[in-house]
Amino acid sequence: MPGALPLGDPAPADGRLPDEHAPREEVDFGVYLHVPFCRVRCGYCDFNTYTATELRGARQDQYADTLLQEIDLARTVLGDAAPPRPAQTVFFGGGTPTLLPAGDLARMLDGVREAFGIADGAEVTVEANPDTVTDRIAQDLATAGVTRMSIGMQSSVPHVLAALDRTHTPENVGSAVQAARNAGLGASLDLIYGAPGESLDDWRASLETALAHKPDHISAYALIIEEGTKLARQISRGEMPAPDDDLQADMYELADELLAVAGYEWYEVSNWATSEAHRSRHNLSYWRGSDWWGFGPGAHSHVAGLRWWNVKHPAAYAQRLSLGESPAAGRETPDAEQRALERVLLETRIREGMPVSDLPSSRARTAVAGLIADGLIDGSAAVSGRVVLTRRGRLLADAVVRRLTE
Repeated sequence: MPGALPLGDPAPADGRLPDEHAPREEVDFGVYLHVPFCRVRCGYCDFNTYTATELRGARQDQYADTLLQEIDLARTVLGDAAPPRPAQTVFFGGGTPTLLPAGDLARMLDGVREAFGIADGAEVTVEANPDTVTDRIAQDLATAGVTRMSIGMQSSVPHVLAALDRTHTPENVGSAVQAARNAGLGASLDLIYGAPGESLDDWRASLETALAHKPDHISAYALIIEEGTKLARQISRGEMPAPDDDLQADMYELADELLAVAGYEWYEVSNWATSEAHRSRHNLSYWRGSDWWGFGPGAHSHVAGLRWWNVKHPAAYAQRLSLGESPAAGRETPDAEQRALERVLLETRIREGMPVSDLPSSRARTAVAGLIADGLIDGSAAVSGRVVLTRRGRLLADAVVRRLTE
C-alpha cells in the first residue's frame, strides 16, 4: 500500500497561504496532476495509487470533475496572493493517467489553462503504460495540448517484467513510442534496474532495446525496496533476492556508457536526453526549487517556501472538495538549515551543479578539494566555481551531500 504522509502542521480548510509566503512573479510556476488509478499494483510500488478494488466509494468516471474543483480552489488562493503566473510545465503523473479517457485529461488541462494560463511553448507531459497507448489516444492528447509522453518501459526482458509485476509486453513499448511520434509528441522511456533475478546482460538488453526505439529522453532508476510493498515482503520471506548494491552500480555505469555513445547526455543523476531541448523541464523545476501546485489525492505542492500535501485516498479527497474545503492534510515551512541542506541535495544532482560560493559553510567549501581528490567532484568545473558530480560522484551522491553539509 502507499506509504504514509509526512507529519506537519494543520492546513487551513480554505487553503489560504500565509502572507509571508506570497508567490513571486519571477519564479516559474508548474502544475502536477495526479491520476491515482492502476489496473494492477506493481510489487515494488509505494506511490499513492489504487486499483478498482481499493477505491471504496471513489469513482474514476467522476475524477476529472473532482480535480477541477481543486483547480478552482487554487485559482482563488493564488489569485488573492499574487499576480497570475502561467504554467511553464504541466505533468500528468500516477498511477496510470492514460487509464482515464483522453477527454478527461483534456478537461483537466483546460482547467489549468482557464485558471492560470499555460505559457507559450510550455512542456505538457503525460505518463503512460505501454499497453494503454493507441494512435487515437496519442492524437487526442496532442490535440488537447500535450507535448510529451513518458512511457513506463522498465525492462525489455520478460522475467524482469514479471519480477516487477508489470503487465505490458515488451512489444507494446515500440508501438507506444510510434503512436507518440505519429501524433507529434516527444517520447521518453522510463527504465528500472536491479530487479530480482536481473543480470547485467539482461540490463544491457533493455538498454539496447530502449535505444533502438530512439526516444528523446531516457530515465533509469535503481530499484529501491520500499517498506510495506509486496516486493519487500517477498524479500523478507526469502522468496526474492534483495538488490545487490555493487551490481546496481555496474548497471548504472553501463547505462551511462551506452547512452553517452548513443548521443544522450546526462543532465540529472538518473536522466539523459538527446539535447537540452528534450530535458524534462518539469522535473528540473523540482530540482531547482521552483513553485508548483500538485493536484489530486496525495499530491505535494510547493509555493514560496511553503509545502503542503493532500489527503491520500481518492474518496477522502473528493469528500473534502465536495464540502468546499481544501484537500490539504498538512503543511510545513523548512527552516534555513533544512533549506540549505535540500539545496545541496537537489542542485548537486543536476549537470550544471551549484555554485561553490553558495555552499552552506566555509567548511563545506573546504571539503570540495577532498572530494575532487576522491574523484567525486569534477575538478575543472570546481575551478570555474561550480560543484559538478563525476560519474563516480553520481553513484555516491548521498555521500557527497553528507560531506558538503556536515
